[in-house]
This record gives sequence, C-alpha cells and structure tokens, in this order.
Amino acid sequence: MRSMPDFEVYWTAAARARVAAPLYRVEDGHYQFKYLPAFAVLAIPVSVLPVAYAKVLWFSVSAVLIVGLITFSIHLLPERRRPLWMLATAAVIAMAKFFGHELILGQVNLLFGVIATSALLALRTHRDDAAGVLVALAVVVKPYAVLFLPWLAAGRRRAFLTATASVIATLALPAVVYGVASTIDLHLQWWHAVRESTAPNLLNQDNVSIAAMYAKWLGPGRLAARLAAITGAVLIAVAAFVWMRRRGTVFPEGLEGSLLLTLIPLLSPQGWDYVFLISTPAIVFVVNYADRLPTVLRIGAIAAIAAIGLSLFDIMGRANYAAFMSWSAITICYLVVIAALVSLRVRGVA
Repeated sequence: MRSMPDFEVYWTAAARARVAAPLYRVEDGHYQFKYLPAFAVLAIPVSVLPVAYAKVLWFSVSAVLIVGLITFSIHLLPERRRPLWMLATAAVIAMAKFFGHELILGQVNLLFGVIATSALLALRTHRDDAAGVLVALAVVVKPYAVLFLPWLAAGRRRAFLTATASVIATLALPAVVYGVASTIDLHLQWWHAVRESTAPNLLNQDNVSIAAMYAKWLGPGRLAARLAAITGAVLIAVAAFVWMRRRGTVFPEGLEGSLLLTLIPLLSPQGWDYVFLISTPAIVFVVNYADRLPTVLRIGAIAAIAAIGLSLFDIMGRANYAAFMSWSAITICYLVVIAALVSLRVRGVA
C-alpha cells in the first residue's frame, strides 16, 4: 500500500528502537515521531516485517478494530432502547469519514478506542485490575488517556492504583533497550517534539481542538490561548459535574467514559478531526437515548450528528467544506453532543 504515511512513522520508530537508535529527529519534518518511547519499544515486533507487508497487516487489523469499536460502544449502554442495526448504522454514518481517514493514514486511534472501551467494559464487570492495565496501555498508544487517571482515582481506586503502577512500568520499559539515562533523555525529547509541533498546527483546517477553534476565530495569540484554557477548564468541570450526578445510575462509567473520550480531541491542541472516531460510544449513547432528551436538544443533537457524518467535500463541495472546517463547525457540533450527554445524566437516564 502506497499510503498509510503515519504507519510508516510508527514502523520507522520501531525499527530505530530495535537497534536503540534516536527516535525524535528534526530531519523527519512533519512526519517526526511524537509518541512515547514505550510505544516504539512495544512496536518493535512490527518492524521485523518489511514495511509493505506490515502495512497490509495493520490495514486488516484496523478494519477489524472498526467492528470492535462499534460493538464495544453498544455494549457500554446500560440498556438498549434502539435495535442493534439502528445503533450500528448510526455509528457508521456518523463515523465513516473518520474511519476512512484513519485507514488511509494508518493511524492508531482505532486501537486506542478499542483499548479504552475495553477498559470501560472491564469496569462494568468489576475487573478493576484489568481496567487499570488497559488504561495504562491506552496511555502508551495515546498519552491523552491520562485524562482517565483522575477519573479512576475519584471512583475506582483499585483500578487507579493498577493503572498508575502500569503507566510507571511502561514508561520505564525503554530502559531495557536504551538504558536509564537515555530513556530519561528520550522522554525529554518527546516532550520537546510535542510542544514544538503544537503552535504551527492550530490553524490547520482539520484541527478540531478548542485551542484551534479560538485561533481560527481570533487569530493565534494570548486572547485565543486564554479563552481556550478557560473553555478547557469548563469542559473538565462539566465532566466533574457529570461524575457528581452519578448516584443511582446503573453503570455510570459508560456515559462518563464516553464523555471523556469525546473531550480528548477537544482538549488536545493537536486534535485532528479523525481522532473523533473515539467518540463512537458517545454517538451511540445519544442515539440510543434520543427520546429521553428535551425536544430542542434532541433535534439539535440529531442535527449535529448528521452534520458530523455528512460534512464531506464530495457532498458540500471543496469551498463549502473548507469554510465549514475553518469555522470549527465540527467542534461546535460536538459541544452539542456533550450537552446531550450531560442532559442524560441530569435526567438520571444513563
């Protein structure tokens, strides 16, 4: 396969880790590796295959992961109020363009989503240690998953302790290959790579983060940064509010975890639109409980989900699509989805 450029980044990093070579290289340009060192070390077996064969393997695995993510998202529901086919179809329509982009790039968001939803399902069956290990693995795949740690600390202490211990162990894993001093240096290089690549990406039309939204509306600068920080804090406060209203709710972790997954692309300064595929559980929740929403919010949520799924340049035209993305319309749509999730919790539905 000639595409899948992001997968090539992972494959290259894994090949470098196999011989304890430097991971974060400026000369890699836009395709510089920006994941944790542990990711490269755990991916070493993939680098044994020629990159062309590895791509075919990963494409096939990713296709299976799509089915897994939709299936696990439906299983997170405390009760199923809609037919299985309707929930699956709604998820596919809303997420199809993100799934397609993921496959073309060879990204790992599907893997991240499946690991995260697996952790939530483990919590449902009271397998807290398994959930903790899975959250730690999600952190290695995408460091955004650290958002789950304070949430676990607040409600599932055993899972939190297991996750914390597992994260520490995985962060130390590269020392087996690189040694202790080089592993510390690798983490410093990783942090530098992430920080240096954030600002140039804020005005990219495919960046759907809150920081990008304000940068597009107001231009990059102090005001946009402050508003992004305030809005991010409000969203975290909303998640805390949802947690505080969990009493009497059957399996509250399902909706709360879905909300946290939806927040990740919004809070990450490098939240590319296709990362929203990890919001599949949130879409399933809203569709399943649409009849329990207030009328205005139900109409708004359905319209937002339709806009998310149907905002394609093939349908809208390139100029209209570019304007749609430049105005961060998808970000606004997801704020409506979040409002729907909050309403379901306030009403004691899920």
